[in-house]
Amino acid sequence: MGFNKGDRVELLDDDLSGIVQEVDAGEVMIRTEDGFTMSFPADHLVKIQDDINDIDVEEFDLDAVIKEKNPPKRQQSSRPKPKDKGAPPMEVDLHINQLVKSSKGLSNHEMLNLQLDTARHKLEFAMKKRIQRVVFIHGVGEGVLKMELEYLLSRYGNIKYYDADYQKYGLGATEVYILQNP
Repeated sequence: MGFNKGDRVELLDDDLSGIVQEVDAGEVMIRTEDGFTMSFPADHLVKIQDDINDIDVEEFDLDAVIKEKNPPKRQQSSRPKPKDKGAPPMEVDLHINQLVKSSKGLSNHEMLNLQLDTARHKLEFAMKKRIQRVVFIHGVGEGVLKMELEYLLSRYGNIKYYDADYQKYGLGATEVYILQNP
């Protein structure tokens, strides 16, 4: 590429530009923007066009460019989300000392009936409030309360029951899962 006096040039491998002062047998002398005069081989320089009219500029649709840069946002779904199955269950402690201030004067039969009535009321409450999981803490003991509780739960058709989380409750708790109608 031939250079002429007055051409604007840049150095290929460096951030340096200037104006051609003279050309001599493959060597080009330029004056930098800082006012220094330097000499470089012609194959190390590239000519820069100063005239803005020489550059081809396409007409761009500004709206199309903006749409391309900003992709459309996803719409939020409006469907209701199912209840979180990981939600903590409702816990009901059926130990007699949690239900009454003093168990003095109560027979074993009366205590058992009080515990089962409490379990029935809490289960009905959970069904009305659409609470899906209830844990009944009954303790280990002789297993009488657990057997009676299982008998009570077996009379409901819309629930499943099983031993609760062993790590959290040990052997003394039963978890109830209430099947909800839509």
